[in-house]
Amino acid sequence: MTGDRDDTENEARDSPGDPLRYATAYHAPVLCKTVVKGLVTDRAGLYVDGTLGGGGHSAALLDALAPEGKVIGIDQDAEALAAAEARLAGEMERGRFSTLHGNFGDLQRLLEKAGLDVIDGLLLDLGLSSHQLDVAERGFSFMAEGPLDMRMDARGGVSAEAIVNQWSEHELRQLFYEYGEEPRAAKITRALLAARPIETTAALADAIRSAVPTRDEVKTLSRSFQALRIAVNAELERLEQALHAGLAVLRPGGRMAVISYHSLEDRRVKRFFRYGNLRGEPVRDFYGNLITPWRDLTRKPIAPGEDEIAANPRARSARLRLAERVEGPERDS
Repeated sequence: MTGDRDDTENEARDSPGDPLRYATAYHAPVLCKTVVKGLVTDRAGLYVDGTLGGGGHSAALLDALAPEGKVIGIDQDAEALAAAEARLAGEMERGRFSTLHGNFGDLQRLLEKAGLDVIDGLLLDLGLSSHQLDVAERGFSFMAEGPLDMRMDARGGVSAEAIVNQWSEHELRQLFYEYGEEPRAAKITRALLAARPIETTAALADAIRSAVPTRDEVKTLSRSFQALRIAVNAELERLEQALHAGLAVLRPGGRMAVISYHSLEDRRVKRFFRYGNLRGEPVRDFYGNLITPWRDLTRKPIAPGEDEIAANPRARSARLRLAERVEGPERDS
């Protein structure tokens, strides 16, 4: 039903301009113009940036809102909160911006604790920040040697080192196959078992390289590190929780924007926005009409334009989906 689509989809990417306008040394947010245009329906409303990072998307939202409009930024990474609070200190003083320390999967509980129950828009940018990738001590990248950590929230949880060295062969093979969609999962797992104990990102990368042809090293390393990061941070479970929480806190007419970076994320978002459930199963009424709490605004995900990719190559895999909350009952997962 093309007539029900928002013109955000027709735009297909950010309009010409400076794609790095809201970038800092900490992070370069992607698709800022398209996110703001698609998300903001009430310039005086309350919006939540569920993945605050360096505050780039929050800054763009604040610029688009009226003086009485507000943004709340949520992040589990204390370094991200500090960077965004320093950047947006003036907006915090004016009462337009505030932060909450936690995971977006706990969105509803975090908002309730802050005395809020209804919002006008929610943004989830599921990618890593440039800072997280570039700081070797965080352990996210195979490009530099560092401790094998990968925890986004340093306050607790299981590190990548614990998973690599303690999980069984079956568990590791399933991790690389399911979360990394890695066809050589079994061979990589055997290489890791032989190389234990593995304590650094460089040692992990060397073990993975030993199991694959040179021509496939970069892709395999990317997929393998992705799989570990997803497991360490329970990223897919948290995403599913956040989607349900967004459904619960958005007012009718409010919108959710999700930027994903691989098919495991995008598939879940697509199903939820299209059908109101994570199974991807349509629920219909007696007359065959689809029953869903969403108006899907982007049947096809929006990708960055060539100018943005040229300015920020890490934006290449970003895909944005938007949906509007409509009146009606919530659907089960």
